[in-house]
Amino acid sequence: MENQYLRPGRRVRAAAVQFEGVVGDVPENLSRLDKLIGEAVERGAQWIAVPEFATSPLPFLTQAHRAVLPPDNPAVDLLVSTATRHRVRIGGSMLIADGGEIYNRYHFVEPDGTVHRHDKDLPTMWENAFYGPGDDDGRFDTGDGAVGAAVCWELIRNQTARRLRGVDLVMTGTHWWTLPENWGPVVERLFGPLGQYNRYLSENAPAEFARRVGAPVLQASHCGEFATDFLLAPGLSATAPYLTRYVGATQIVAADGTVLAARNTSEGPGVVVADVELGARAPAEPIDESFWMPRLPLALRLYWHQQNACAKRYYRTRGRARGLAAAGSR
Repeated sequence: MENQYLRPGRRVRAAAVQFEGVVGDVPENLSRLDKLIGEAVERGAQWIAVPEFATSPLPFLTQAHRAVLPPDNPAVDLLVSTATRHRVRIGGSMLIADGGEIYNRYHFVEPDGTVHRHDKDLPTMWENAFYGPGDDDGRFDTGDGAVGAAVCWELIRNQTARRLRGVDLVMTGTHWWTLPENWGPVVERLFGPLGQYNRYLSENAPAEFARRVGAPVLQASHCGEFATDFLLAPGLSATAPYLTRYVGATQIVAADGTVLAARNTSEGPGVVVADVELGARAPAEPIDESFWMPRLPLALRLYWHQQNACAKRYYRTRGRARGLAAAGSR
């Protein structure tokens, strides 16, 4: 793969969108997204990243199923019309019903309207209640070279870095939340350091990924507080109220991991813009054989496994049917 490194690059103006949406309200979210995309275009962006779940935030709430769409839908139309009208490259993910399953599907659109797709490989925690795993490498051959797609926690898994080494740019988006803020002072004292580490992971993931892949990274993000139900055990209908917020910072990162532009989630919705150099570089950091790129604390790994198990059971019994019904109604 070394022959793919150090290809001549060129500088392009890139933008990443930070978004605050309404759960399950696809028309309203597309309206908000269109305005932010318009701002990116006005600021000269040639490449634009919009978030994971660009059509709706995804807390564990029944109304979130309304965001599931058929493959041909107004959200994809918005991306295609933006790309072709303004001669830009744009990408983001949404829930798509396809072949009796639901996927978190990333769409990357070229200026001629060509659409490339990547289904996120592993849902994260309660996301398993809404969609299943994909199975593709997320590499796109485009008119501007090789483009990679990686969504949220795909950024902190070594298997993702291995499959995307040698691309010229990585498009990504995140929906990264933190620990509950309404479970009382005892929980806050016990798990406060874990929450701080989780925020550190989210803010550093794009740079760490860029250093291991050797390509610039565009990361779009959700922002704001939200309330959700929290699954307690597989098959148990009872839930706990969970008030939290998004922590994944919106960033544009160079291939060596330098953060060129960033917007903290506390700053609210908006757009960051920076010039980046396309082209694969020799990675600055090695990829090891472990599953996770960072060292995840035991408590965070247990949280991941517990929520995965609960949400997968829900998807099999109710979630898949509800999402397919929502997509069929459109």
